[in-house]
Amino acid sequence: MTRLSGKTALITGSTSNIGRAIAEAYGAQGAHVVVSGRDDARGNAVVERIRAAGGRADYVHADLDGTLAASRALADAATDLLGGRIDILVNNAGIYPPSTTPTADEAMVDRVYAVNVKAPFFLTQVLAPAMAEAGGGVIINLGSWVARLAVPVGALYASTKGAMETLTRAWSAEFGPRGVRVNAISPGVIRSGDQIADAPSPADTMMYGTPAGKLGTPEAIAAAAVYLASDDAEFVHGTVLDVDGGRTGVAVVAEPAAAAAGA
Repeated sequence: MTRLSGKTALITGSTSNIGRAIAEAYGAQGAHVVVSGRDDARGNAVVERIRAAGGRADYVHADLDGTLAASRALADAATDLLGGRIDILVNNAGIYPPSTTPTADEAMVDRVYAVNVKAPFFLTQVLAPAMAEAGGGVIINLGSWVARLAVPVGALYASTKGAMETLTRAWSAEFGPRGVRVNAISPGVIRSGDQIADAPSPADTMMYGTPAGKLGTPEAIAAAAVYLASDDAEFVHGTVLDVDGGRTGVAVVAEPAAAAAGA
């Protein structure tokens, strides 16, 4: 028996990186997975990888633009493919356009909030009551370490992830008593799944002096997502699980010489 045997799961933004890793991990743990995203070629490739490993998966094209209609269309298509029931929803899809507060125009603000906050809000609006009526379910949101440890760029993105962490607690209070567990994962600085393992990256500097001392991997986030979706986490509600190598929980003390040498 695997940890998610017999479960069904929808993972948004699962054609690459963290979402892809979660989809593949869920497939390996016995869940029937719906992969979703905007890139059909990459989405179908993820499905084929899951199937080749012996798992069950399907792909749904989804451009989550923040409208209720787009979220409902994805929820309906995934529900049909999964036999009428979604047990696990992972709100992973998100965008991060490089910006500072002065350079974020109105269109960018609207787009980032549409994808990062409104789309998961409406997916949860549609699916959480259905989960409750079916006897229960699990919702996992993706936050970010920058929601609580500020950096001088990306204020817009950080604010959306702060919103998702707040919604995690609010939804836990709202839907937990009806059998729907809601939690979040807050990834740290994560190496892209397309990067060569252990190859130098400009992001390495963000992990100097942390307990881990290196970038995380999408697979580390996927392992946490498997745990939160499984019965092992049945008593975990309204929690934001930091999977960040100690970036937010431990004071970073880096030697200037060491940081300069690694830059």
